[in-house]
Amino acid sequence: MEMTSSPRTVEEIFKDFSARRAAVVRALTYDVDGFYGLCDPDKENLCLYGHPNETWEVTLPAEEVPPELPEPALGINFARDGMNRKDWLSLVAVHSDSWLLSVAFYLGARLNRNERKRLFSLINDLPTVFEVVTERKPVKEKPSVDSGSKSRGSIKRSSDGQTKSNPKLTEDSFEEEEDEHTQTLCGSCGGNYNSDEFWIGCDVCERWYHGKCVKITPAKAESIKQYKCPSCMKRSRP
Repeated sequence: MEMTSSPRTVEEIFKDFSARRAAVVRALTYDVDGFYGLCDPDKENLCLYGHPNETWEVTLPAEEVPPELPEPALGINFARDGMNRKDWLSLVAVHSDSWLLSVAFYLGARLNRNERKRLFSLINDLPTVFEVVTERKPVKEKPSVDSGSKSRGSIKRSSDGQTKSNPKLTEDSFEEEEDEHTQTLCGSCGGNYNSDEFWIGCDVCERWYHGKCVKITPAKAESIKQYKCPSCMKRSRP
């Protein structure tokens, strides 16, 4: 698809990867009914694209040969009605993971060995689209060193202005809730809960988000009486 300027640094490429991944995750989870309806088996070969602005699109593949970027799996719509819905979504998720990696390393073709390693490490810290769609729990590892600089904890404000914690994220029974933590996914990027990162919950849809994904800092959260996520804000607009 079209690109105005290609990301060049590790950070820029990872930002591009994260945005495309978030778009694909949204298509296969929160927007899954709309996505499913667009994948009509009677239509021509269709592809699922995730764009750098975090929007997704089901459309025909690029006409130029060779394409400007690696193309996602072709003809995902053909198998829709011949498979169990969950199995079909899982298949699309696996192909989407492959496509996201191929785009990232296509953009990183000029990176050196250490930069490619760092890029893969950043990508590997996120759960795959397949893991999000199938709700599989990735193997937990120790938090990275640089995560210590991020705000810790997870808060949101109720309508009466009182700060409240996500019941899944409290420290009262850490061992018992260890498994529950991995089930809390960011509504934007689909990433798993990490106690070293700041999270905020939407008071309308009750989804949870990385503060960085919705551009909310811990200090800003303290002044919010009722938080609405970007999706709920859009729905409330006339």
